[in-house]
Amino acid sequence: MSTPSPSLPGGTWTLGDLTVNRFGYGAMQLAGPWVMGPPADRDGALAVLREAVDCGITHIDTSDAYGPRVTNELIREALHPYPESLHIVTKVGATRDEQGGWPTARRPEDLRRQVHDNLKSLRLDELDLVNLRLGNAEGPQPGSLAEAFEALVELQQQGLIRHLGVSNATEEQVTEAQSIAPIACVQNMYNLAHRHDDKLIDRLATDGVAYVPFFPLGGFTPLQSSALSAVAARLKATQMSVALAWLLQRSPNILLIPGTSSTAHLRENIAGAGLSLSHEDLTELDDIGR
Repeated sequence: MSTPSPSLPGGTWTLGDLTVNRFGYGAMQLAGPWVMGPPADRDGALAVLREAVDCGITHIDTSDAYGPRVTNELIREALHPYPESLHIVTKVGATRDEQGGWPTARRPEDLRRQVHDNLKSLRLDELDLVNLRLGNAEGPQPGSLAEAFEALVELQQQGLIRHLGVSNATEEQVTEAQSIAPIACVQNMYNLAHRHDDKLIDRLATDGVAYVPFFPLGGFTPLQSSALSAVAARLKATQMSVALAWLLQRSPNILLIPGTSSTAHLRENIAGAGLSLSHEDLTELDDIGR
């Protein structure tokens, strides 16, 4: 059974009443190309999930839309019955079309169906944390989330969801969600080169709310920066290791969920995120996205 482990970089954080290691794992890359269909190496995908738990990871991020259904089914096959300390976070608010697009699906009936689909594919009676995915593939979009978020609150009151969060959200939408019900996390795009949520991260840290950056390494366009290269060369480390370590040191409420389909790469990410960055390193890196 895995437990929140001090050997993983960054220590722990509490999502509502759930303690997780700040270094987690994002399962999106376990699906096929462009997050559609099954993986080319199913046994390898199962091995990565088991290795993550063996390394002490207690926070796995997924969605029934990945594949669709592929990553949830892999998680269930690899890890069910789940260790008591393992917490699976999923998201709702979008589906997949035959072209691989991500059409929104945020009507109350859509959300109810997606929550039940996640429960079924993960073989759970209650989901630890559900993020409401807002905006679209272009990023956050303005507009009220009240109707959709209230539908999830209703499902929470029915005992199907333990904690709630929002993803791909504007700061105004985060505030609106908090006015309706407590949230445990915000999951937005953020990394060394995309610092638009700096003020929000600091506010959430004061509120005791986690911030979970997706695309922590740049996503489909890997991070490129002369400053990042210089710091990495000085530390004899990879640029990606420095970028992960910077996120952990940026704020104590940042939780990492880097994804990979390789057990070796998973171990490299864990080791890299544990780099100790000096004040000089941090000052140089802080100038990248500003």
